[in-house]
Amino acid sequence: MYSESFKKSGSVEVICGSMFSGKTEELIRRLKRAQFANQKIAVFKPLTDNRYSDEDVVSHDLHSVKSRPVASPEEMLDIPGDIQVVGIDEAQFFDDSLVKVCQTLANAGKRVIIAGLDTDFLGNPFGPMPDLMAIAEDVQKVHAICVKCGSLANHSHRLSKDRNLVVLGEKDLYEPLCRHCYNNARKAGDQESAPNPES
Repeated sequence: MYSESFKKSGSVEVICGSMFSGKTEELIRRLKRAQFANQKIAVFKPLTDNRYSDEDVVSHDLHSVKSRPVASPEEMLDIPGDIQVVGIDEAQFFDDSLVKVCQTLANAGKRVIIAGLDTDFLGNPFGPMPDLMAIAEDVQKVHAICVKCGSLANHSHRLSKDRNLVVLGEKDLYEPLCRHCYNNARKAGDQESAPNPES
């Protein structure tokens, strides 16, 4: 289990789950606890994620923390030496070099806290998240609630027919579903998109 106490050995923590599961909320909570413990933090997010703010990391509940948008993970290495905790939001949007960057930061004694989607809208492992989970000292999977049946949700079902891997959106484009409801929604979508033999 993670701890707010600063460890000189460094560590990697991953918070993962579907959309609307509280990943960013948990990231912000841990970062603010670190600040309460008088630890110096640096927070990063992808330059492309400007849904709520160009600068801040913002949760769906509109809690926020100041961050630095970056185009590549390597920019995260450019931090003052006295930084003790590094937070990274929307990690799935970065390339695989994020894994090496997080290892470098942790090996330098930093506590690295990462939040991101573990699977994409097709249900496949997303970006560097599987490798980050593999190297982490602590992994917490958080869940949303399925909007169809009320069970725990671990899938982000896309409501549009856009097939691009990265499509930024909120409840207008995505809904959290459990495995059963997600599979049913995917089947229904496949049937809608199938050609009509009578046409």
